[in-house]
Amino acid sequence: MPPTALVIGGTGPTGPGVVNGLIERGYETKILHTGNHEVDTIPPTVEHIHTNPFRIAEVEAALEGATFDVVYAMYGRLRDLAPFFVGRCGQFVAVGGVPAYKGFARPKLNWPPGMLVPIRETAERAVGDSNDKVAKIVATEDIVFDHHPSASIFRYPLIYGPGQINPREWLIVRRIIDGRRRVIIADGGLTLRTAAYGPNAGHALTLAVDHLDAAAGKAYNISDEHVLTARQTIEIIAAALDVELDIVNLPEDLATPVRPFLGGEHPLHQMTGPDLLISDLGYRDLVPAVEAIGLTAQYLRDNPIERGSITEMRLQDPFDYDAEDALIDAYRAAIGRASELAAAYDPEFRDRYAPGSDDWRLVEAKN
Repeated sequence: MPPTALVIGGTGPTGPGVVNGLIERGYETKILHTGNHEVDTIPPTVEHIHTNPFRIAEVEAALEGATFDVVYAMYGRLRDLAPFFVGRCGQFVAVGGVPAYKGFARPKLNWPPGMLVPIRETAERAVGDSNDKVAKIVATEDIVFDHHPSASIFRYPLIYGPGQINPREWLIVRRIIDGRRRVIIADGGLTLRTAAYGPNAGHALTLAVDHLDAAAGKAYNISDEHVLTARQTIEIIAAALDVELDIVNLPEDLATPVRPFLGGEHPLHQMTGPDLLISDLGYRDLVPAVEAIGLTAQYLRDNPIERGSITEMRLQDPFDYDAEDALIDAYRAAIGRASELAAAYDPEFRDRYAPGSDDWRLVEAKN
């Protein structure tokens, strides 16, 4: 008899990668979800169990006493699912989130304010956080391990690609579609925020069944192998759509229009490294980040988000181009004299490794 697997969820941006990865590994795989959203990337031979994953009594009725070798809990109320599957599965794999780390939601909790780069799995969690959502994420992780000591938890960052319900790339893609060529960034666009392409994240989760002993009792950061800055991400999107953008840099406290793209009210880094995922489970990107962002931009161009839809409203961007232009013009006018002074000032600093640089000649010239 082949091993059996149940995927709770399975139809989001990462689910098909898990389902298909399990099938490739010889698992007889079923998915349990509401049935409200179906995708054509899951083979028709996969059995769908339609019920409400947020109501454990309905889950119990739908499963009719079935047991599984592995359960992937990617959707539903994890704090209820974990106790329910005690004795009903051999291995329990859960999807959580990176807000579990102290300072992710409230950077000032850390000293210095913000998160160190990168944040590894050994970092302090936000235990007892006053933010109820964050506190529940942390408490749920504890519930999972209390009931399944050999479980594996995968902490999701920002997920992008087809099927994402909060597609931040749309904020740039829509501007390009609208003919907009000026885009604001904050503090040079140097913000690092961990992201994972949907198929990459799905692939990472399936590695748990390849390394059951190594993954047992551990939490892993999900991430593309490379984390790109906000500016690099925008530049990749523009190149993928074959346009040139005037990327306008403003100080963070003035760059309010960029906050929806950053996904926060500050430009501080939120980078969780995938080192443990790589060393323990042998993870490597199926699609490199640069290529994946370009593919996502092209997908959104060809499958645009409906203007004013719930999906677009959830991104919290007013797309107020007149206000953006007024801000850009006012800033550039205000810094005119300062820009002239900066251009005229030369501290005579030269990078010692720059072409033509020679340390002793620089010192001699100054003497």
